[in-house]
Amino acid sequence: MSAVIRNKKAYHDYFIIEQIEAGMVLAGSEVKSLRNGRANLKDSFVRIINNEAFVFGMHLTYHHTTNPYFKPDEKRARKLLLHKKQISKLFGQISQKGLTIVPLQVYFNKRGYAKMLIALAKGKKEYDKREVLRRKDLQKEAQIALKNYR
Repeated sequence: MSAVIRNKKAYHDYFIIEQIEAGMVLAGSEVKSLRNGRANLKDSFVRIINNEAFVFGMHLTYHHTTNPYFKPDEKRARKLLLHKKQISKLFGQISQKGLTIVPLQVYFNKRGYAKMLIALAKGKKEYDKREVLRRKDLQKEAQIALKNYR
């Protein structure tokens, strides 16, 4: 299970509370372009509409061998496949203040199906982001100091 696409910005902008694996409804040409890594999750988000989960803002470039008469919209809403209990649980949790659902990564499982790892997340404040960067810098300096000491 290797990630095809990662959403690095999600880890920077949100505290990840819970992760869930979801299937995706894709066209054949979209799967081909996904295997080539021609997708972007940077500004994407998940919404629950009529007890169904959809990912919005995911940019998936069509494959070069796609029929010119059937070129799917690159930023269309794509349906996520989740159990009814999972959807109702997520909907109950995002109705709380400050929680949202963000996609973290897209990958192919062992059977060859495209899966998306989504997460229930809470937005970070600016000072939280600065604190995380400060901690990373301190850890990096400590690692360098230990390396030079030996």
